[in-house]
Amino acid sequence: MKAFGGIAKPRLFFLHPELFVLTLPLKQLNPPFAIQIQNVSSKRSGSVKRVHSSIAERTYRSNAVDLSTSKSPSEYLSQKRGGPRSLYARPSLQDMKNERMATRARVYEFLQSVGIVPDELDGLELPVTVEVMRERVDFLHNLGLTIEDINNYPLVLGCSVKKNMIPVLDYLGKLGVRKSTSTDFLRRYPQVLHASVVVDLAPVVKYLQGMDIKANDIPRVIERYPEVLGFKLEGTMSTSVAFLVGIGVARREIGSVLTRYPEILGMRVGRVIKPFVEYLESLGIPRLAVARLIEKRPHLLGFGLEDQVKPNVEALLEFGVRREFLASVVAQYPEIIGLELKSRLLSQQGLLNSTIDIGFDEFGRVIEKMPQVVSLSQSSVLKHASFLRNCGFSLDQLREMVVACPQLLALNIDIMKRSFDYFQKQMNGDLDDLVEFPAFFTYGLESTVKPRHEAVTKRGLKCSLGWLLNCSDEKFEDRMNYDFIDMEEMEMEPSFDMKTLTEARQDEWSSEDDEDSDADE
Repeated sequence: MKAFGGIAKPRLFFLHPELFVLTLPLKQLNPPFAIQIQNVSSKRSGSVKRVHSSIAERTYRSNAVDLSTSKSPSEYLSQKRGGPRSLYARPSLQDMKNERMATRARVYEFLQSVGIVPDELDGLELPVTVEVMRERVDFLHNLGLTIEDINNYPLVLGCSVKKNMIPVLDYLGKLGVRKSTSTDFLRRYPQVLHASVVVDLAPVVKYLQGMDIKANDIPRVIERYPEVLGFKLEGTMSTSVAFLVGIGVARREIGSVLTRYPEILGMRVGRVIKPFVEYLESLGIPRLAVARLIEKRPHLLGFGLEDQVKPNVEALLEFGVRREFLASVVAQYPEIIGLELKSRLLSQQGLLNSTIDIGFDEFGRVIEKMPQVVSLSQSSVLKHASFLRNCGFSLDQLREMVVACPQLLALNIDIMKRSFDYFQKQMNGDLDDLVEFPAFFTYGLESTVKPRHEAVTKRGLKCSLGWLLNCSDEKFEDRMNYDFIDMEEMEMEPSFDMKTLTEARQDEWSSEDDEDSDADE
């Protein structure tokens, strides 16, 4: 009985029920021994008896198992993880990995069979079946994309037809993007199919509307520059617009500028816009004049500074344009800095030399006065030269006239004929007068030449064509009050004035008045 003294107190069973599990299941214990424990404890309460009986029975069952049938630890783990004997078998991680590899191999095999190179798809989540992948490829084909297009951006195959492609295309269609442009749109920016309508596309459209781009112009902007849909609002778009306003581009013109050339929204200020503006300033064009040029021709910002603009400026100098006239040349014809200029200069120089006998230095003067001459066609030059020769001008006179007023090579010949007939028949003019002032042909016959000639004739005055025409209407009215012609008032030949680009416009004055009135209130 001494051996059983350690379990005599019943309260130990209720506080530590695991005690018997740890101390009693001995390998040498046999059923009679467990029964003796139960008998010795029979004087205890009924609840204690039940505990004794349960423990003994559990101990007996545990030791009654044949040792030859016990499992090794590895077999036990195998069964627990879903071995072949488990009723709830699950594939192992290795099995799952092998299955994924086999599925991807089948998808790759299908893509290769239709001509798509899947090399860049490693790591991209792809459909689990060939049928789903075939659906995506067919859908892209229906949009007009070819196998070559898909190979140019194979990541598009990671887009779900129902979750990605259809919602994006529906949204673009509702905006007004034309279906006829969708193929070219997707070729240029297939990344749009990855976008979320709510998170990515709608905020950009709202931003464009906030830039005063009209609602019906939004789809045209997107069609012209689809990459804009991938920009962050707080990034390049906002900084480029802010810089343009800072140099003098009118706020009310921003919408028009962006509508005509939305590529500005993707230009970095520090790398593209600012260096371009500063270079034009270095040529002598005031910053405000640069802003006006951008308002009228925003595509100028797309000319490459290093590979187009600077080489073209050097070409102008090489062909006789004086450095101090570079600003005037660019301001008159800004597109000249974006052309394939050197070859044109060489061609036009040869044409004018062979047709009108214009030399190297004279060619530079022609470009300074009318830089558009580099874009004149050969037929235009020949027709105008032939007309003037038929009017009776000699080759030397023709050369002198063209150097003084190159616009003679670009005017409407029918209008020139009517002006020349009036000059000869009504004004009784001499050809030398036209040689001295060839700009006569640039003035409107009905609006300027006739009224002024009649006014001078009525006063009985005789004057040169330059005194008659080369002044404003207000100045001419003042001259009609003179008793004689002051030769000192003879104005120089008309030339380009940079101030025309920097003068405040009427809409700016009205906006300033509105601001002043608001401030007074």
